[in-house]
Amino acid sequence: MLSRLVLLALQLVIAWFAGPEIIRYIPGLGVLQLFVFAVVFAVVVWVVGLVLSQVLKGTGTPSSSTLVASLIVALIGAALITWLPGLVPDLARSLRQIPTIAYPLIGAVLGYHMKR
Repeated sequence: MLSRLVLLALQLVIAWFAGPEIIRYIPGLGVLQLFVFAVVFAVVVWVVGLVLSQVLKGTGTPSSSTLVASLIVALIGAALITWLPGLVPDLARSLRQIPTIAYPLIGAVLGYHMKR
């Protein structure tokens, strides 16, 4: 249980700092930037899980279906923060208190751990 919490914390921290650094090298994203963040976060979370599964005792090696689950939930998080404020205007004020790129990151980590 402790190893899973350490894995979760390290995935969040590493993806939070590595994601924007990776995105810097992808030119011309425009409107799709948040969705590219979702893809990058999903891959970084999966790679961190793959590496740390070799180091931490009690964590299994993630499969390719774990990557797909992480990617799908990260894209859902990016879609929600993109389209939900337009549908529910009162919700926009409360959603904007959290950084926009946090939603795909949380989605990627949730997708990873839901599949595990």
